[in-house]
Amino acid sequence: MAEPLLATRSLYKAFGGIVATDNLTLEVAAGEIHAVIGPNGAGKTTLVNLLSGLLKTDAGEIVFDGGAITRLRPAARSHRGLARSFQITSVFPDFSVLDNVALAVQAHSGHSYRFWRPVRGDAALYAPAREVLARVGLGARMEVLAGNLAHGEQRQLEIAMVLATGPKMLLLDEPMAGMGVEESQRMVELLRELKSDYTMLLIEHDMDAVFALADRITVLVYGRDIATGTPAEIRANSQVREAYLGASEDV
Repeated sequence: MAEPLLATRSLYKAFGGIVATDNLTLEVAAGEIHAVIGPNGAGKTTLVNLLSGLLKTDAGEIVFDGGAITRLRPAARSHRGLARSFQITSVFPDFSVLDNVALAVQAHSGHSYRFWRPVRGDAALYAPAREVLARVGLGARMEVLAGNLAHGEQRQLEIAMVLATGPKMLLLDEPMAGMGVEESQRMVELLRELKSDYTMLLIEHDMDAVFALADRITVLVYGRDIATGTPAEIRANSQVREAYLGASEDV
C-alpha cells in the first residue's frame, strides 16, 4: 500500500486543562478528499492549525510527502506543498481580484515588489494569477475590487490564492461557511473539479457538501477520532449518529 501523503502520529495539543487534539492518528491518501467533521469544540480547526504550523504540537508527529514537518514554520510547510484556507475570508478588499492572486504568487516565490515600478507588466506574477483565476471561475472578474465580490466569489478567490502557491495538498477550513445553497453547490463543483490535481483535507459543517465530496471521513469528538471510513460507513455508524449526526437523523 502506498504511503499516505499526510499523516499524523499520536498528535496531541492541549490548552490548559482542555485537550483539543487527543493522540490523533490520521492518514490522508494522495488524490483523495478526506473530510473531518465533528461538533463545535471537537478540535477540527485546532487540527488544521497544527497541520499548517500556526500552532505548535505538544506531542506527536506530522509527516507530509515522506518527510517530518512537525517543527517546520508555516512558510516552510507551504513551500513543501501544504497550503490552507481559513474559516474567515482573508482577502485584501481594496485590491483587485487579480492583484490578490498575484500577491499570493509573490509571497510564495519570494519575488520582491518594487512599488515604484509598474508591476502589472511582470509576467512571472500575473500570468499564473490569470491562469488560476480562470480555473476557479473568476476569469471575468479579475479587475473587480475583492471587497465588491459576493461572499461566494470571495471564497472562490481565496481558493485561487491557495492554488497560486503551487500546492500538492489543500487544507480547507470550512470553505462553504456563510454560503447560501447555490453558492455552496458552486463550491462543491469547483472542489470536485480540483480533485483531479490536488489532495484535500476538508473541514466542513455542511453535511450535504461533505457527503457529496469526501472519499473518506474522520469524525472527531473532543479531539478523538471516533470513526474513520467511507461516507456510507460513516452514515451507518451508530456511534457517529449518536455523537454527532443525531440518532434519529436521516443522514
